[in-house]
Amino acid sequence: MTGNYTSTDVGFARSFLFVPGNRPERFMKAQAAKPDIVVIDLEDAVAPADKCAARASAEKWLAAGNPAMVRINAVGTEWHDDDLRLAAQYAAPVMLAKAECVDDISHVARLADAPVVPLVETATGLLAAQAICAAAGVTRPAFGSIDLAVELGVDPDDRSALQMARSMLVLAAAAAGTAPPVDGVTTVLTTRQAVTDDFGYAKRLGMSAKLCIHPSQVAAVHAAAAPSAAELRWAREVIDGCNSDGSAIAVAGRMVDGPVMARARRIITTHRQV
Repeated sequence: MTGNYTSTDVGFARSFLFVPGNRPERFMKAQAAKPDIVVIDLEDAVAPADKCAARASAEKWLAAGNPAMVRINAVGTEWHDDDLRLAAQYAAPVMLAKAECVDDISHVARLADAPVVPLVETATGLLAAQAICAAAGVTRPAFGSIDLAVELGVDPDDRSALQMARSMLVLAAAAAGTAPPVDGVTTVLTTRQAVTDDFGYAKRLGMSAKLCIHPSQVAAVHAAAAPSAAELRWAREVIDGCNSDGSAIAVAGRMVDGPVMARARRIITTHRQV
């Protein structure tokens, strides 16, 4: 693939695979894992002393025509402006770390002229989530579960502790009309089941994609993103049995009306996309 990811690519993506910007030998390996989006990370994965070298490696990758989203450093850091200029030069989609301020996001979107994924990972960002999602240029939000858990003083693996935060982000995205949120990372790398379980939980809350930190997680996320056989059977029964005028009917002993039909169509559409 040459050129960069479009808003459609970002909006329908299931997997976003991080690769440290200071490890260019891993860029091709990340691409080979076939994530929907490769994210070159210039932020948390890169020590301050390596920021400039990481940015140079990202530029070389993008200049060669390779697609990548770039996670840029937060507004107000000494690296932010140069990171943003790099993304803008190659029309690379941007993941903005520590997204908190609508004006900052609008500024990033205007200069980058590419899809923006604000990474909501602070209490301030979460409380501004609806406005952040509604900001011009935002394709969908992502959830920074690890950083938020540290700020809240909770275990990032404790689903109950972060359930409200995830649901707030889902509601904010839906209210703003963006694609559903991208769930945070699973730090367990020794078993595929951990990322499968985490993503299954996030899907039940209304998220539809996941941040990945290892190539081995990508296939698990893609498998978990697909509707189950039972969901597909139900959706097809609903579609086959619905009235052409959209009026309520009964299917398998349950009422089916417009919203239920819409859910069935979404399941069928998701199945076709994956």
